[in-house]
Amino acid sequence: MDFDLPPELIAYLAELDRFIEAEIKPLENENDNIKYFDHRREYERTDWEKGGLPKHEWEALLAEARRRADKAGHLRFAWPKELGGKDGSQLWLAVIREHLAAKGLGLHNDLQNEHSIVSNNPFVVMFKEFATPAQYARDSEKLLNHKMITAFGLTEPNHGSDATHMETRAVPHEKDGKKGWRINGEKMWTTGMHVATHILTFARTSGNDGDAKGITTFIVPADAPGVKVEEYLWTFNMPTDHPRVSLTDVWVPEDAYWGQIGGGLRLGQSFVHQNRIRQAASSLGAAVYCIEESVKYARHRKPFGHALSENQAIQWPLIELATQAEMLRLLIRKTAWEMDRMPHKQIEHELSDKVSMCNYWANRLCCDAADRAMQVHGGIGYSRHKPFEHIYRHHRRYRITEGSEEIQMRKVGAFLFGYMGPRKAGFAS
Repeated sequence: MDFDLPPELIAYLAELDRFIEAEIKPLENENDNIKYFDHRREYERTDWEKGGLPKHEWEALLAEARRRADKAGHLRFAWPKELGGKDGSQLWLAVIREHLAAKGLGLHNDLQNEHSIVSNNPFVVMFKEFATPAQYARDSEKLLNHKMITAFGLTEPNHGSDATHMETRAVPHEKDGKKGWRINGEKMWTTGMHVATHILTFARTSGNDGDAKGITTFIVPADAPGVKVEEYLWTFNMPTDHPRVSLTDVWVPEDAYWGQIGGGLRLGQSFVHQNRIRQAASSLGAAVYCIEESVKYARHRKPFGHALSENQAIQWPLIELATQAEMLRLLIRKTAWEMDRMPHKQIEHELSDKVSMCNYWANRLCCDAADRAMQVHGGIGYSRHKPFEHIYRHHRRYRITEGSEEIQMRKVGAFLFGYMGPRKAGFAS
């Protein structure tokens, strides 16, 4: 058993650091772009007159950073080689995500909207694993070249964590002599709708409420008649691009879906498992940043003539956090390593509990570390002169999104007590 990082990975982290210094930092400081990272001017990101959406100039800056990263060969690192990527493993990506987040906030990595010079795009692997040859021929070029930008329509107003009771329905419907589907329902937190070309819409096509089977994943054009953004929901961390969307008698052609009819939830599981392990690594990195900044400050700050770090009341909470970070890092990397060693579709059945452990604990740890950093730094930590309150506000959402921590603990419990997963057979007798 070897816990050393491969020399090639260490070299790649150094390559990313050089790229950030040469290409991204100058762009971040060009033409007052730094205003988007000045926590006192965070309002610069938000177009308050357009429902709190991200400003066009802000998103254009992020797009330029990604363009440079793509040109340098970093953006598509995790994509399969046959789809233009580098076949980056889950383990490598976990290490990279922690490394980038541990640098603090910046144009290289701003997790408020999943922006990074090393892309997290779970749609690509999901599409590769589940698309039929016909679907691949139809949609792959558009998806891989950013001509198909997909929002994720799973959650509903009355059904958040329980997707199996969703009320959105799709029924066969012929229109102008062509076979197709008519979709009716509502979706919540449909992130990215202001720029999306399509909504990955999960709708029940057969079966009963509560059944895992019978839900289909449709590709619905965002401008299709009957699709309407009802409201953009303002959040703890602005800007917002998370709307409630209604679909009223929306018609799509017969073949406008990914995967198989009735097997849509497997695509949803693919999406969240990729997101969960990567978000866990990012939350760990952000937690490490908060811990390290607190340690530096405590050594430097000298109230009553002595370094703040000499007080055990300061030391012990940071010791607890540092210990948890060390343990979590090992779990994340082991889980990512195991994900790399099995077929992608098998992760849901064999490793879902470990992915959930990583995710819910990392997100909680990050919030705890940001809160402790504010406490150690005192008034200046609570202010927007420091990034800790921003980190807290952003990462607090991850304790709810991609499955709330309670839902993920429920998954862990189901595997632990053998209601599902590898231990189920052992409890059958």
